[in-house]
This record gives sequence, structure tokens and C-alpha cells, in this order.
Amino acid sequence: MSEQFDLIIRNALGADGTILAIAVREGRIAAIGPSVEGHGPEYDALGLTAGPGLHDHHIHLLATAARLESVDLADCRTDGAVVAMLRARAGTAATWVRAIGYDERIAGLPDRHLLDAWLADRPLRVQDRTGGYWLLNSAGVALLGSPPFPACVECDAAGQATGRIRRGDAWLRERIGGASPSLAPLGAKLAQWGVTAVTDAGASNGPAEAALLAGAMPQRLVMMGTEGLPAGPEYSLGPVKLLYDEDELPPLESVVTRIAAARALGRPVAAHCVTLGELVFYLEALSAAGGARPGDRIEHGGVIPASLIDDIATAGLTIVTQPNFIHDRGDRYRAQIDADELSDLYRLGSLIRGGVRVLGGSDAPYGDVNPWIALRAATDRRTRDGAVIGADEAVNREEAFALYQSAPLAVGGAADLMLYDWRDEFGAQARVGLTMVDGAIIWGAET
Repeated sequence: MSEQFDLIIRNALGADGTILAIAVREGRIAAIGPSVEGHGPEYDALGLTAGPGLHDHHIHLLATAARLESVDLADCRTDGAVVAMLRARAGTAATWVRAIGYDERIAGLPDRHLLDAWLADRPLRVQDRTGGYWLLNSAGVALLGSPPFPACVECDAAGQATGRIRRGDAWLRERIGGASPSLAPLGAKLAQWGVTAVTDAGASNGPAEAALLAGAMPQRLVMMGTEGLPAGPEYSLGPVKLLYDEDELPPLESVVTRIAAARALGRPVAAHCVTLGELVFYLEALSAAGGARPGDRIEHGGVIPASLIDDIATAGLTIVTQPNFIHDRGDRYRAQIDADELSDLYRLGSLIRGGVRVLGGSDAPYGDVNPWIALRAATDRRTRDGAVIGADEAVNREEAFALYQSAPLAVGGAADLMLYDWRDEFGAQARVGLTMVDGAIIWGAET
């Protein structure tokens, strides 16, 4: 008697172009090969390629979901364009206007008085393109309550808030309240792109964030966060996240203490390292804490000189980088950074050749959430305008997929997979026909 399966995918292709059939049972791959004998519902892949689903290894889920509901200023190049966008989406007088993607080259980091000139009759909060600042107008500042304020809130000589809030997301969210954005639309969009797993990289993640994120999307979830982030049945516990900025580095001893606390919990650490200064500081902290451990990560690796590659490889550190930033921000980098320094930006090929383990993440909402943009940028290193940054850092498609995919599909493995067609002429708009997590179809036609 032939075997019974929950689903049989037929007429798929392997990465090498050979015919492939996949049988799924109880969330696992039960059989895989040129043909599968058995009974059960069938799905015709129609010649699409079968592969492991994509994992975005660095994303900020709540902020990305909120972005879908926000005014996106990323394409604005003048203050007039910003004002027009804000006023077009202003809504009612009692409603916050939330905007993201503001480029500080337009008018610096505006205080509440300048923002009042842009939009005065309703509360406004604008996030800069790096995600480091929230900028509030006077109507927004009025909703913060009375001073004293925490250090994240910039105040003038009279102790009044200027409207600039740096790295104060958790405090601002607590102070102004409001419902958290729905994660369902984001989960559906990621499923359409073949994403089966995500790692939320929030440095402040704790019990409250876990309650919001767990089970809210169809993708598997890994959570980074604080030492107080508990384990949970609906997500995997990731590294303790260390967040600091080069112009305001904490005492080295305090970071060493946090690394020791993570070790005591049996958790690795992951540090925000966009600049060279932040990277060197992290490497020093790891050394002072007794050295790197398996699973320790460098988030971003925005600037890595060639001289540090061997050190990073020897330490066994994983770099979680964003190839999409070459596409998203590359033209700005070319205008602002000396040509001889561009090769150090968001390295990829040289890291892999140097023996460094590299993973990929979008850093959405601060980078484009579409993983296929990152996959394409990893292979061609092209900016939005078509210029090339660090041609030697380009990788082939197999290496690009390895940034976002786990082990190859195999019998006994989790049935987390996608069926896709990524032709050269598609660019970053690959066709995904089916996405499956734990044997359940989360995108595509039902059988």
C-alpha cells in the first residue's frame, strides 16, 4: 500500500534544474526526489524552482508594520515636498500624523518650531531615516506631559522639550500610548515574497514586546532583546542585543557586564555596529569579556576595513549585513563618502572568502523589506541609479541565497519552503508561487 501524505508537490525544479517532487507530512518533508509515490492532495508547481524559504535575520517588526500605516518621506528631497506629503495625509485634528524616512539633509534635525511651520494644527512625529530620532512639533510635545523628561528627550536651557527624542522609542510609545499596528498585513506581504522566518532585532524587546509579536504572523519568529526577554513557545530566543552609538559610547565596563549577564543566561550577544568605531568598541568589549562565543553577532557591519576580516573570522563572529543598503542608500554613499572608502561599505564577498559566516537581513523599516532587492544587490552591487559599489564584494546566486536560506530541503527537515522563479529580466521582482511554513501554505493557491 502506497504512503499517505498531507501534500505532494509535483513538477517542481531543483536549483540545478532537475525535476523534483516533494511530499509533506505532519509539517516535515517526508519524501523528496525526481518522483514520489503516494497519495494525498497534490500541488502542481508548474516548473517553479523549489527551495528553502527565506529568513530575514534582522528586521524591526512593529516599526515595519507601523511604516505601512505611515507617511513615507523617503523620496522627498526638499522641505516643500515634505510639507506637501504631511499635509496631504494630515487626517483629523485629534489624530497623530506619523511620518518616517525623513532625510536630515533637507533641513537638519528640525525642532518643534520648524515642524510647526510644516504642520501645526495636529500632533506630528517624524522619524529620521536612521531610526535614531523622533522629531515632534509643539502639538506633539504638548502630549508628552510635564518635565522632567528622561535623557532621551532633548531640552532647551529652560528645561522645555525641543521636540527631538533620541533612542527613546520605548519611552515615547509608553508616554503617548496608542494601539500597536497590526502585524497581519506585514506577515502577508512577507509570505508573498517567500519569507518563512524573521528575526526581530529590537534592542528593548522584553515581555511586553514578546506578547505583541508571538503568534502575530505566519512566519517563524526569533526574538533578540534584553536580558529580561523570556523564552516562549511561539518564538525562539535570540541574542541579547547591544545598542549604542559611536558619538555616545557607554563605559566599556558596562558592556562587558552585559555580555557576562548574557553568558550566564546561555545567550549569545549581538551588537549594533554601523560605524568602524562601534565595531572596534564591540571587539574590545568581547575581548575584555573573555572572547567571542558561538552565536555572537555583528549587526550591520556597515564599515569593515580589510585588516579586520581575519580577526572577525578567527573570533568566529557572524555578521548580519544588509546588501539592500547598497541599492537603497548607495547613491547617497557615493555623494558623501570618499571613493577609496566605498569598498569598506557593507562588505560581502570578501567576508565569505575570508571565512566569516555572513547572514542577511533587511533592517526594515530602515531598509527595503523586500528580500529580493537584497538578493539582487548581493549579486550586482548596484545602487538605485545603477552605479556599482564594491564590485569585488558581489557574490553568485547560490551565495546570495545562503544569506537568507537555511539547510537545503531534505527528508526529515521542516517543510518551510517556497516555489519561485527568479529570472534576470525579473530584477528584484521574482515570482513566488507558493510559500509554506511547517507544512501549511501561507501564500499561494490552495490545493
